[in-house]
Amino acid sequence: MENLKVLFASSEVIPFVKTGGLADVAGSLPKALKKLGADIRIVMPKYSSIPYDLAYKMQFLGNIYVNIGWRSQYCGILKLEHNGITIYFIDNEYYFRREYIYGHFDQAEQFAFFSRAVIDMLPHIDFKPDIIHCNDWQTAPVSVLLKAQYQQHDFYKDIKTVFTIHNLKYQGVFPKETLWSLLGLDWEHFTADRIEFHDHINYLKAGLAYSDVINTVSKTYAEEIKHDYFGENLSGMIRNRSTDLYGIVNGIDYEENNPSNDKRLFANYNADHLEGKYENKRKLQETLGLPVRDDVPVIGIISRLVDQKGFDLIEGVLHDILHMDVQLVILGTGEYRYEEMFRYAQSSYHNKVSANIKYDSTLAQRIYAGSDMFLMPSLFEPCGLSQLFSLRYGTIPIVRETGGLNDTVQSYNEFTGEGNGFSFSNYNAHDMLYTIKRAISFYYNKDVWTRLIRKGMNQDFSWGKSAQEYMDLYRKVLTK
Repeated sequence: MENLKVLFASSEVIPFVKTGGLADVAGSLPKALKKLGADIRIVMPKYSSIPYDLAYKMQFLGNIYVNIGWRSQYCGILKLEHNGITIYFIDNEYYFRREYIYGHFDQAEQFAFFSRAVIDMLPHIDFKPDIIHCNDWQTAPVSVLLKAQYQQHDFYKDIKTVFTIHNLKYQGVFPKETLWSLLGLDWEHFTADRIEFHDHINYLKAGLAYSDVINTVSKTYAEEIKHDYFGENLSGMIRNRSTDLYGIVNGIDYEENNPSNDKRLFANYNADHLEGKYENKRKLQETLGLPVRDDVPVIGIISRLVDQKGFDLIEGVLHDILHMDVQLVILGTGEYRYEEMFRYAQSSYHNKVSANIKYDSTLAQRIYAGSDMFLMPSLFEPCGLSQLFSLRYGTIPIVRETGGLNDTVQSYNEFTGEGNGFSFSNYNAHDMLYTIKRAISFYYNKDVWTRLIRKGMNQDFSWGKSAQEYMDLYRKVLTK
């Protein structure tokens, strides 16, 4: 299928802009798909926050006007070749020249414009995709707009859609008037089996209802979201489309994230020569103002500080954790209560806690490399990338058995030697605490711990296998 043409639509892509794992996937999956023969290109908004050294290289292709309700809005189309991939940028300063990319009062309009622009630009870029691959609620309207308003035209009639759910919790729910005032759709789409959602409209539900094929980012999460507990009020809709729902676990870019040549680290290393990892630990402790000790386990946390990530569990037993001989390194921002929890912990246990309430990509990489363990006790986790980064850098994950964490981390069995980390199943603070203590007990058995480090580093969580599953999914959608 060398001639397969795919347009990958995403609201964020590394290295241009990132708020979460979607950007990592959008920046790395297309590269893996191209290696398998797909002509894959990316489209994203041209945000003002894109670094200047990337923005100034963009080539202006022209402009069109995009209809949003009764208005006609300017849409510039730019193009950049980056890491062998063609990326198109949708330009409109009213919608995208903003300090933050999400959370604005007019998000419904912002991403209705982007979704329609993705479709409208196609005749103007000398690229007609076989498939538009949409990601999360920000691009979900593409599927309904394409089917309702474009596919009667010859140019668009054969284009299929794939919709990937990266996190079902975020859905894009807006007043029902949005249906006609921004999307230009009539009321026949406002039904329980289509876009209607508690007398509002739901962009993500539009992706579920109108896309040809749906997938999410791990096999376990694809099963979980069929049930009410994980289904975020859409489990019935998901069950109705279960024959078109697939789970494909995310990968990470093994070229960009390679401890043997990663320039962000204090020292490089590989599975056969681990001294560099221990040097990263010492330098991390030193730069963060923690006592430099080889004999104390460093537990890393890199995360949005929100309930989903299990911080209420950590809150419940934080003092129990810190009464052990450990060091805790946190990086992230989020809910005020959790930011303050870690700031207070740092002030109370200044020789044990380093709370870095910010985002810093270089520090993140140094935490992955310099920690002994990585704590990720999520309430739910569609896939999770942090446990994959930690394994790649020889840091042993401690996780709850949910979503992609369940698919990628297997709890260590001291009798068989199987497993690559430590896990617990119940969402319970004392189960988590027990699992942390269990991991620490094996940390002091250096033979076991070194085997675990090497096992994680030698596993392959790159995009190779998952990219092939996406190619198979594309073949399925083209035969529907």
